[in-house]
Amino acid sequence: MIRKWASLFTRSVNKRVVARRRPLHVPIKISFEPDKNTGGLVLPPPDLSTRGETHDLSSSGVSFIVSSIRIQQYYLVGEERTLKAELTLPSGKVRMKLVGVRYEQVGEHVSTTQYLVGASIVDMIETDRDAYREFLTTRPRKGRALELGTTKS
Repeated sequence: MIRKWASLFTRSVNKRVVARRRPLHVPIKISFEPDKNTGGLVLPPPDLSTRGETHDLSSSGVSFIVSSIRIQQYYLVGEERTLKAELTLPSGKVRMKLVGVRYEQVGEHVSTTQYLVGASIVDMIETDRDAYREFLTTRPRKGRALELGTTKS
């Protein structure tokens, strides 16, 4: 009986604490922040980036699919590495800083292997944050068609 109540309480708390994920697929470009772990010298990595597609979005994080978990010797997840992300939303580009927290290999065959990366949002300028929130709250619901400005006859 106590276990049942504890389980119900935990589920209730999780619903309020964890940000709701929305399965939204938009283009994303990932690049690296300058590495600050080089002592007194701050060296940015070479201008490296990869492109992919988001898998789901929430107010606190982004998951995206890319073809490789690293670019040259730089891994997308680990070492508290900050990533610069640029999402292409219908209203325009939104930029944010992410920290990769997990990844898993997806795909059925070696030739089609991709990686699903989960990342936390650590920084975003206010105008981009407003555009991102607007996109999360006003996106078309599943099963509803987009209106293209045509009138019914």
